[in-house]
This record gives sequence, C-alpha cells and structure tokens, in this order.
Amino acid sequence: MTDDQSFKPYLRPRRLRRGQVMRDLVADVKLTADDLVLPLFVRHGQGLHKPVVSMPGVAQMSPDRAVEEIEELANQGLRSFILFGVVEPGDKDPTGSAALDADNPVNLTLKHVRDAGVDVVMMADLCLCEYTDHGHCGALHADEAVTVDNDATLDLLGQQAVLLAENGADVVAPSGMMDGMVGAIRTALDATGYENMPILSYSVKYASAMYGPFRDAGEGTPQFGNRRGYQMDYRRSREWRTELELDIAEGADMVMVKPAAAYLDIIRQVRDSTDLPVAAYHVSGEFSMIHAAAANGWIDLEDAAVEVTTAIKRAGADLILTYFAGDLLKWLG
Repeated sequence: MTDDQSFKPYLRPRRLRRGQVMRDLVADVKLTADDLVLPLFVRHGQGLHKPVVSMPGVAQMSPDRAVEEIEELANQGLRSFILFGVVEPGDKDPTGSAALDADNPVNLTLKHVRDAGVDVVMMADLCLCEYTDHGHCGALHADEAVTVDNDATLDLLGQQAVLLAENGADVVAPSGMMDGMVGAIRTALDATGYENMPILSYSVKYASAMYGPFRDAGEGTPQFGNRRGYQMDYRRSREWRTELELDIAEGADMVMVKPAAAYLDIIRQVRDSTDLPVAAYHVSGEFSMIHAAAANGWIDLEDAAVEVTTAIKRAGADLILTYFAGDLLKWLG
C-alpha cells in the first residue's frame, strides 16, 4: 500500500465538517424556539414603550404594548414569556404590597393575554424586590434594617402566587431565594384550588455582578446593603446541591440556574442530578456585554448570541430565559 492510499485517521473529524448541510446533519445540539423564554418588563400606562438604556432592544412596556409584542412573537413561533413588574416609587412600601394588587402591571398583562386568547405559556416572576421601597426580596425585620424576615416573606409570596394564578399565569417562578419558599407557595396554591400550577424555582441563584442592567429595567436595586445573605456565593462550587434538593423536596416542578453563561459547570451538574426540567437564565449583564462588544465591532452580534445560547443548551438546560429570544427567532431561521 502506498502512502497516499494509507488509512488517515486524523481526517475523520473533518469529513463531517464539509459544508453547512453536513454540519447541520450531524449536530447533536440544536437550538429551537421551543427552548426559549423571553423576559418582559411591564409597567402601568397606555402605549408605553420605554427603552432600557443599558439593555439594547429591551424596553419597559405598558400591558397593551406587551400583549401586542407577545401576539406578534407568538405568530413567529415564540411560545413562552416571563413577566416582571415595574411600579412607580410612590407605590412601593416596606412589604411590597403592590405585589398583592390585582391590578398591578403583571396581573393586568396576564388578564389581557388571556382575554386576547393567545396560545402561549405565561410565566410570572414571583418576588417582592420590584415592589419594596428598600429593594430587597422580602419584608425586613423591624429591628434589623438589612435582614430579610424570611418567614414573614413566605406568607406574602404565597398570597402573590395565588393572585398570579387567579389572573392567568401558567407558571409561577419564585426568584427571591427565601428558605422554604417553594413549600409555602405550593401549600398556598394547593389550598386555593391551584394544585396544577407548576412552580419554576430559581433554586440555584448566585449573588452576581451580572444583574446590573436588569436592576435598571426592573427598578429594583437595593437601597442599602446587598443580597449576598440570601443569594448564593459563587465561590462555593457544591452548595447548589443543598439548595436544589431542598426545593425538589418541597415540590418544585422545574428548577433554574442563574446566571447561565458563566455557570455552565453548574448547569451541567444540576442537569445530571435531576430528571426535572432545568432552566437557565442568560442574564442582563451577559446579554449587554455581548451587545457592547458587538457595538464596538469586536464580535459579530448574531454569531456570538447564537453560540452562547447554544452552549447553555449544550450544558444541559431544557429552557433558556434570554433577552435574545426575539432575535433568535430570526437568526435560527
């Protein structure tokens, strides 16, 4: 046998990279619209579309505009959305009572979506940080201004969950990292006839520097202190298991890792440890950094966004919350 007829094993990988059709054929991770959940920020008003400066392409919207966007994207194939409420500073108080208002922006948007008959999954963030005047995720102890009263907050979260269910939410997503929150919410829902309401728990949520633009959009920045006492320390590589197991034991139907792009190792480990659907939140800072680099001509926006989102799925996420969801509909064809 001559040299040019000999077996060349080093060519094997490249044989399957020859041409886009071949590469598509053998790809084992394929991103689709069904993987995506689009976060939306809603606030009171009519015809309101207020861009968020730190998040290109993202805006606060009034319920009527949000419903229009949901309908338009649903017609293009996007079927899942999650709502975050934004309220005026004068409507905020120490316990976040606006979260329990049946006519707050989230509840109004849910009602309008249901009235419009749009066939989508509507998730609702379940937390008090956007409604409290101090910006923390629950009521505070009266004698300790920077310490969240965990147990008092659980009752409020249960009430908020029931109200969201009454107004048409398909999924409630508690994000405050309160101890026992899933059990309290499950109990409140079951006691009011919402046994079939799924809970998507932010089970593995880290105290991250990547949330800054979100706090601009949601207007829920802590007015003092920080959230490191109840969100997870990114320097601890095994703590995720404790939080995950507690939420599953309390009745979580789906679990989430947040942030996503910088935590692919955690997503993979969570995926390997449970059969429940795993969500990952590609957070605002990760989103805005890609936009900033693209605006400077350092990377291609579309290529970078598709690559990072695919990596999140490759790590094991079943659903991905991302502000790129609308653009990805176009980019994925």
